[in-house]
Amino acid sequence: MPSDEEIARIRRLISRIHADIDDLSAEDRARIEDAVGVVRRARNSVIGLGLPQVRQPLPNLRPDRTA
Repeated sequence: MPSDEEIARIRRLISRIHADIDDLSAEDRARIEDAVGVVRRARNSVIGLGLPQVRQPLPNLRPDRTA
């Protein structure tokens, strides 16, 4: 769990980024949005990173029966 200081630091960073983006021209903002879209699509298309998958437990169809 991150500390309160780490959370505050990230929030300050996000605020600075938003302020800097607001200072950009419309053309530059559009370029950044396009680049972010490319990165997101590429990240979402990655398949099979070898991470374990957590499955939902099977429902107990007969809760009145004991094992």
